[in-house]
Amino acid sequence: MQARELNTQEAPTKWFAAMDAQRRNTNNKSHFPQTIQNQITRMLTVMDMVYSAKGVYEAYGKKGVSIKIDGAVVKDRKNLMALEQEWTTKGFVKKISPQGVIYRLTA
Repeated sequence: MQARELNTQEAPTKWFAAMDAQRRNTNNKSHFPQTIQNQITRMLTVMDMVYSAKGVYEAYGKKGVSIKIDGAVVKDRKNLMALEQEWTTKGFVKKISPQGVIYRLTA
């Protein structure tokens, strides 16, 4: 899977950013079909097997869905490569930022 580097800034007020993200997720999740929601749930389930992280979050936006892995450290490189091949065929793109790893599916 190709990975793009992102140059992102941390939010100055983290609690506000978290509350805003939670509100947007709730509003936007209903715009995506159940098949995509199920795929995101399955991906969230396997992240604990391949990554060691501070947290794993789903982010439903207006134009796509992201899975964000905060402070990602790879635990199982072999299984991660196999999973990323499958995710690439489903249209996911991997992005790397100083905060962690993002898998993005654009609708």
